[in-house]
Amino acid sequence: MLPRVLLVTSEALPLAKTGGLADAVSGLARALRDASVDATILMPAYPSALDAAIELEMVAELPGLVGGDATVWAGWAADAEIPVLLLRNDALYMRPGNPYVDPDGREFPDNAIRFAALAQAAQRISMGATPIRVPHIVHAHDWHAALTPLYLHAAGVKRPKTVLTIHNLAFQGNFPLSLADELGIPPAYRGSDGVEFWGQLNFMKAGLRYADRLTTVSATYAREILTPDFGNGLEGVLCQRTHELKAIPNGIDAEIWDPSIDPFLPEHFSALDMRGKVRNKLEMQRAFGLPTDPEAPVLAMGSRLTAQKMADVAVEIFPRLLAAHPRLQVAVLGCGERSVEEKLRALAEQHPRNLGVHIGYDERRGHLLHAGADMLLHGSRFEPFGLTPLYSMLYGTVPIASRVGGLADSITGLSSEPGAEVGAATGILFDGQTPDDMLRAVEHALSIFAQPHKWTALQKNGMTTHFGWEAPAAQYLNLYRSLAPVAPVGAPMVARRSGVIAPQAAPDVRKRA
Repeated sequence: MLPRVLLVTSEALPLAKTGGLADAVSGLARALRDASVDATILMPAYPSALDAAIELEMVAELPGLVGGDATVWAGWAADAEIPVLLLRNDALYMRPGNPYVDPDGREFPDNAIRFAALAQAAQRISMGATPIRVPHIVHAHDWHAALTPLYLHAAGVKRPKTVLTIHNLAFQGNFPLSLADELGIPPAYRGSDGVEFWGQLNFMKAGLRYADRLTTVSATYAREILTPDFGNGLEGVLCQRTHELKAIPNGIDAEIWDPSIDPFLPEHFSALDMRGKVRNKLEMQRAFGLPTDPEAPVLAMGSRLTAQKMADVAVEIFPRLLAAHPRLQVAVLGCGERSVEEKLRALAEQHPRNLGVHIGYDERRGHLLHAGADMLLHGSRFEPFGLTPLYSMLYGTVPIASRVGGLADSITGLSSEPGAEVGAATGILFDGQTPDDMLRAVEHALSIFAQPHKWTALQKNGMTTHFGWEAPAAQYLNLYRSLAPVAPVGAPMVARRSGVIAPQAAPDVRKRA
């Protein structure tokens, strides 16, 4: 018996993406459906989501939701064969910026309401208050969906069972406790045993307290978050629930990340024939305004430009690296803290032939970065999983990464001992958070790059490592079955033009508020 699963999230490919959460949710949904699980994504109807979804029809009205009346639209993620339910309230979601911030990078002041509405919509669907079929499992992702278990618990709902996946504990959704009335959080849930956290309302804590099961995305991170160094103040809550906490790693969607078929690349290549990587390198150099030089070592950095990702440390070492290695090229793709962005722009002006910076993100540049670079710098003060270095490995770009969280689990580090053999190594791991710690790791990588036989072995080890979703999806399915062991086979939550959900008359979904 296979359960119906509702995946509640703030983003998913190709509907909306700001980081790895979108990749993880859509990859899991696809893998579950490949395993014949009826997995459906519920997320807000942002403009990008309405544009990327197909066959949309209104299937439910949700009057009196926090933030105002809303509707639910059923459809499919274009080219992904994943059914989606989009929560539409134009006043909340139809605005410029990304799902969380305005075009100037400021958080939307009503984010508490916007994501509480998402959780309330999940609650109503799960309680049978809409024509949508009730799921057997509600799987909430990160703080944006973490009020869902609380709302169901407060309503006395025993089924469906709930799962909360922690993708990044550093982001918790902290808001004024005075919003509790407006958000419909009962008084009994507002104390320190509930959502209260240092005088504020904490969405993540709500999920940690009331979900039936908790998961996070790597074994090392699951251990780390039980400590003060990585628990971000919630280690006490987590330590109370260690028996309900399970580590299930993310996977990589092989239909999207495969250099032998990637539509974004000018030439395909594989571990058996890497000649095409040279053309990708030249194309990447052009895309970042760097001189085309197939022999120059290219160091890439593609991530959020934040303190978590040690971007502040990277900008300190780049001038030292370029002074010591005049032929080295650095390509940076990402956005984040304004101070880091400004320092990178200034460095690019000072080193126009060696440092190319693109502030922002687009999918083509992201794929080209992995395919064309020789090595990827991925420092991190903490890292729940770390998808980006895995992409780089599959594309023959050797990761240089911090030995934390999922990075320690997924990258086999090359020994720094002189003359050490490559063996099973797939990258270079380093400890510490200082510029000297990072600089030593990059210097080590450059010394191996100068030894082609060792470098090629590192590349091929990474390219032949399997990071697919099949094993993680099987672990999630076992978890779901343990919570809903008798899930009868029935019609799906979202069916393509089947009449399973009766559409209701509604205005054009493309109409903008």
